[in-house]
Amino acid sequence: MGVERIDTRLLEELTEQSQDLNSDALRITESALSDFREGTPPVSSRRWWHRGGSVAAVAGAAALLHTSRAAAATASADDIMALQTAASIENLAISVYRTAAGLPFIKDGNKTVAAFIAKTTTQHQAHAKAFNSAATQAGGKAQTQPDAKYAAVVKQTLPSIKTPADVVKLAITLEDVAAQTYTKNVGQVSNGDLRKLFASVAPVEAQHRATLLAVQALLAGNMGDLIAIPTDVAKLPAAAGSVGFPDAFYPTKNASPITEGAVK
Repeated sequence: MGVERIDTRLLEELTEQSQDLNSDALRITESALSDFREGTPPVSSRRWWHRGGSVAAVAGAAALLHTSRAAAATASADDIMALQTAASIENLAISVYRTAAGLPFIKDGNKTVAAFIAKTTTQHQAHAKAFNSAATQAGGKAQTQPDAKYAAVVKQTLPSIKTPADVVKLAITLEDVAAQTYTKNVGQVSNGDLRKLFASVAPVEAQHRATLLAVQALLAGNMGDLIAIPTDVAKLPAAAGSVGFPDAFYPTKNASPITEGAVK
């Protein structure tokens, strides 16, 4: 297999852009929740790209939100179910990543993979709090249970997980379902702030999937030693720059219906 030499400066720039994407998404999430709480329309001049904010800030803002008459009046029953379903997907992802972090071949294995799992778990916790805060704010109940459909898939799969590659494969499935569902939710919810909320979280889940697809490819090619930051870019296969992005436009055919994780 031929290799393509990559300018390390470009790799560093792409890494920084990836980090900025997540930070920007978190700031948009916080802004959407704040607007939804207050029942105010989005302000076009809001400079959400300014630096600052963190996962902790988003989680903290979500935890402090209270029920708002204005927000409840602008959210439909379908909106609440969509938020509850999203929270159920996040709850399942948190559970799976926590289980994975405790596996010996993850805990004592590749440090970069372990760090990714820890960071991603924190992000999913913030997302779950954001979705549940918006749901309760709109007059619904918080969803504290995992998505039942995919929880069954996880239960069936867990006994067969023996290697990091098995963990990565399962995580890719969950991240893809989340990204597809939230992408479709943008066009399903009736409230502008909720559309902004789903639109801010979807690319973060897509980013998780892209990273996992790259890791999966390296593991499949017996190149696990290249899963590191920084890595030896001269040894990366030429496909390393594209394997994480198989779709020009993110699909939604496998998106979960809004009723899938609704609180009954």
